[in-house]
Amino acid sequence: MKPAIDMKICVTENGPYVVEGSVPLARQTIVTDDAGDSVDWLEGEEFEVRETYSLCRCGQSGTKPFCDGSHVRVGFDGTETASRSPYLQDARVRRGPTWTMTDVPSLCASGRFCDPNGDAWHLVKQEGATAAQLTSRQAGLCPSGRLVVWDKDASVAIEPTFEPSVGLIEDPSQAVAGPIWVRGGIPITSADGEAYEVRNRVTLCRCGGSNNKPFCDGTHGSIGFTD
Repeated sequence: MKPAIDMKICVTENGPYVVEGSVPLARQTIVTDDAGDSVDWLEGEEFEVRETYSLCRCGQSGTKPFCDGSHVRVGFDGTETASRSPYLQDARVRRGPTWTMTDVPSLCASGRFCDPNGDAWHLVKQEGATAAQLTSRQAGLCPSGRLVVWDKDASVAIEPTFEPSVGLIEDPSQAVAGPIWVRGGIPITSADGEAYEVRNRVTLCRCGGSNNKPFCDGTHGSIGFTD
């Protein structure tokens, strides 16, 4: 997709994410139903931001979500280990009667939107309009973009529409704070200056523990990360 104009995020060496271009920043909370399944998003507190601001990625800042220099004090190792390959090159493909669904498991941020209704991997193989609608909805709610649904005939991604923005994911049903949700095609550049593929939605680690830096791998849940 086309990158957002005049906006970018730079990963710094063993330091924060530097966000440029007055990118809007707000909390985004995972909404669950009575069964505990993730079913929607609720936008919350919107932060006042400057043209350029720095977001903590070591997980130790006393001024979260912003960086306070704690990465230096704790000796944070922010080495980036994520694939630099385009999404489709790493993706597994599951074909169904209506959609094709691609999946890159290493990008999973544990949002659990894929789970309801028998899970997206089974839904995509089912016949009928209801299954097709549920598949596209659940894949589209996935914050990390791990799952993407494609029109089989046109080979076009069925993507949610986002204004370029950054969200701070909160997951109250799990009592944890989740990753940084980058939306709307904001370019992300690695500490060595190489650009990652521009995507509509990705999640960046902010607990400091991911093994797929700079992207989230769900570690915030296992370590009980909170703001």
